[in-house]
Amino acid sequence: MKALFRNPRASIAAVLVAIASAGAAYAHHSTAMFDMMHTVKVEGTVTQFDWTNPHTFIFMDVAGKGGVEHWGVEGMSPNYLSRNGWSRHTLKPGDKVEMEVHLLKDGRKGGFCSTVKLPDGKVMANLPQRPAGAGANPAAEK
Repeated sequence: MKALFRNPRASIAAVLVAIASAGAAYAHHSTAMFDMMHTVKVEGTVTQFDWTNPHTFIFMDVAGKGGVEHWGVEGMSPNYLSRNGWSRHTLKPGDKVEMEVHLLKDGRKGGFCSTVKLPDGKVMANLPQRPAGAGANPAAEK
Protein backbone atom coordinates (compact mmCIF):
# COMPACT_ATOMS: atom_id res chain seq x y z
CA MET A 1 0.00 0.00 0.00
CA LYS A 2 2.89 2.37 0.79
CA ALA A 3 4.25 1.85 -2.73
CA LEU A 4 0.94 3.02 -4.14
CA PHE A 5 1.24 6.39 -2.40
CA ARG A 6 4.88 6.83 -3.49
CA ASN A 7 3.97 6.49 -7.14
CA PRO A 8 1.56 9.26 -8.23
CA ARG A 9 0.69 7.49 -11.50
CA ALA A 10 -0.24 4.31 -9.67
CA SER A 11 -2.36 6.34 -7.23
CA ILE A 12 -4.19 8.09 -10.06
CA ALA A 13 -4.75 4.77 -11.88
CA ALA A 14 -6.14 3.18 -8.70
CA VAL A 15 -8.53 6.09 -8.17
CA LEU A 16 -9.72 5.91 -11.80
CA VAL A 17 -10.34 2.17 -11.55
CA ALA A 18 -12.32 2.70 -8.32
CA ILE A 19 -14.42 5.44 -9.92
CA ALA A 20 -15.11 3.36 -13.05
CA SER A 21 -16.11 0.35 -10.95
CA ALA A 22 -18.44 2.39 -8.76
CA GLY A 23 -20.23 3.77 -11.82
CA ALA A 24 -20.84 0.30 -13.22
CA ALA A 25 -22.17 -0.96 -9.89
CA TYR A 26 -24.47 2.06 -9.54
CA ALA A 27 -25.77 1.70 -13.10
CA HIS A 28 -26.53 -1.97 -12.53
CA HIS A 29 -28.68 -1.20 -9.51
CA SER A 30 -30.45 1.78 -11.02
CA THR A 31 -34.22 1.75 -11.35
CA ALA A 32 -34.19 4.75 -13.70
CA MET A 33 -35.83 2.75 -16.50
CA PHE A 34 -38.94 2.05 -14.38
CA ASP A 35 -41.69 4.38 -13.17
CA MET A 36 -41.13 3.68 -9.47
CA MET A 37 -43.76 6.22 -8.34
CA HIS A 38 -46.70 4.27 -9.83
CA THR A 39 -47.81 0.67 -10.16
CA VAL A 40 -50.36 -0.95 -12.45
CA LYS A 41 -52.13 -4.28 -12.01
CA VAL A 42 -51.50 -6.76 -14.78
CA GLU A 43 -53.27 -10.12 -15.06
CA GLY A 44 -51.84 -12.87 -17.17
CA THR A 45 -50.51 -16.37 -17.55
CA VAL A 46 -46.92 -17.18 -16.60
CA THR A 47 -44.96 -18.59 -19.52
CA GLN A 48 -41.52 -18.69 -17.86
CA PHE A 49 -39.92 -17.91 -14.48
CA ASP A 50 -36.15 -17.41 -14.54
CA TRP A 51 -34.60 -17.89 -11.09
CA THR A 52 -31.24 -16.39 -12.03
CA ASN A 53 -28.70 -13.96 -10.65
CA PRO A 54 -28.50 -11.06 -10.46
CA HIS A 55 -32.27 -10.69 -10.99
CA THR A 56 -35.22 -12.98 -11.49
CA PHE A 57 -37.50 -12.56 -14.51
CA ILE A 58 -41.17 -13.42 -14.98
CA PHE A 59 -42.47 -13.78 -18.52
CA MET A 60 -46.22 -13.81 -19.03
CA ASP A 61 -48.93 -13.53 -21.64
CA VAL A 62 -51.43 -10.73 -21.05
CA ALA A 63 -54.69 -10.22 -22.95
CA GLY A 64 -54.45 -6.88 -24.76
CA LYS A 65 -56.68 -4.89 -27.09
CA GLY A 66 -55.02 -6.34 -30.18
CA GLY A 67 -54.54 -9.87 -28.87
CA VAL A 68 -52.04 -11.48 -26.54
CA GLU A 69 -49.14 -9.31 -25.35
CA HIS A 70 -45.89 -10.87 -24.17
CA TRP A 71 -44.58 -9.18 -21.03
CA GLY A 72 -41.18 -9.46 -19.34
CA VAL A 73 -41.04 -8.37 -15.70
CA GLU A 74 -37.85 -8.06 -13.67
CA GLY A 75 -37.70 -9.11 -10.04
CA MET A 76 -35.32 -9.04 -7.11
CA SER A 77 -32.44 -11.51 -6.73
CA PRO A 78 -33.06 -15.15 -5.82
CA ASN A 79 -31.18 -14.50 -2.57
CA TYR A 80 -33.55 -11.69 -1.55
CA LEU A 81 -36.67 -13.54 -2.68
CA SER A 82 -35.72 -16.81 -0.94
CA ARG A 83 -35.43 -14.87 2.35
CA ASN A 84 -38.99 -13.63 1.75
CA GLY A 85 -40.75 -16.93 1.09
CA TRP A 86 -40.10 -17.42 -2.63
CA SER A 87 -38.46 -20.40 -4.31
CA ARG A 88 -37.65 -21.39 -7.87
CA HIS A 89 -40.99 -23.25 -7.79
CA THR A 90 -43.20 -20.33 -6.67
CA LEU A 91 -44.30 -19.62 -10.25
CA LYS A 92 -44.88 -22.23 -12.93
CA PRO A 93 -45.80 -21.96 -16.61
CA GLY A 94 -49.58 -21.88 -16.85
CA ASP A 95 -50.11 -20.13 -13.49
CA LYS A 96 -52.70 -17.36 -13.76
CA VAL A 97 -51.43 -14.43 -11.67
CA GLU A 98 -52.15 -10.81 -10.90
CA MET A 99 -49.06 -8.66 -10.63
CA GLU A 100 -48.41 -5.10 -9.48
CA VAL A 101 -45.75 -3.70 -11.80
CA HIS A 102 -43.69 -0.52 -12.05
CA LEU A 103 -43.91 -0.04 -15.82
CA LEU A 104 -40.98 0.57 -18.13
CA LYS A 105 -40.78 4.26 -18.99
CA ASP A 106 -40.13 3.57 -22.68
CA GLY A 107 -43.56 1.97 -23.20
CA ARG A 108 -42.44 -1.62 -23.81
CA LYS A 109 -44.57 -4.33 -22.23
CA GLY A 110 -42.80 -4.98 -18.97
CA GLY A 111 -41.45 -3.47 -15.81
CA PHE A 112 -40.31 -4.22 -12.28
CA CYS A 113 -42.47 -6.48 -10.13
CA SER A 114 -43.80 -5.17 -6.81
CA THR A 115 -46.17 -8.00 -5.82
CA VAL A 116 -47.60 -11.19 -7.32
CA LYS A 117 -50.97 -12.65 -6.38
CA LEU A 118 -50.69 -16.41 -6.85
CA PRO A 119 -53.51 -18.66 -8.15
CA ASP A 120 -54.36 -19.63 -4.53
CA GLY A 121 -54.79 -15.94 -3.58
CA LYS A 122 -51.55 -15.63 -1.62
CA VAL A 123 -49.75 -12.33 -2.28
CA MET A 124 -45.97 -12.53 -2.58
CA ALA A 125 -43.96 -9.34 -2.13
CA ASN A 126 -41.09 -8.80 -4.52
CA LEU A 127 -40.03 -5.40 -3.13
CA PRO A 128 -39.87 -4.21 0.47
CA GLN A 129 -43.42 -3.20 1.36
CA ARG A 130 -44.35 0.17 2.81
CA PRO A 131 -46.28 0.21 6.08
CA ALA A 132 -50.04 0.65 5.79
CA GLY A 133 -50.93 4.32 5.54
CA ALA A 134 -47.53 5.33 4.20
CA GLY A 135 -47.65 7.75 1.29
CA ALA A 136 -47.31 6.52 -2.28
CA ASN A 137 -44.61 9.06 -3.07
CA PRO A 138 -41.49 8.63 -0.90
CA ALA A 139 -39.86 11.72 -2.43
CA ALA A 140 -42.74 13.90 -1.21
CA GLU A 141 -42.36 12.65 2.37
CA LYS A 142 -38.91 14.18 2.80
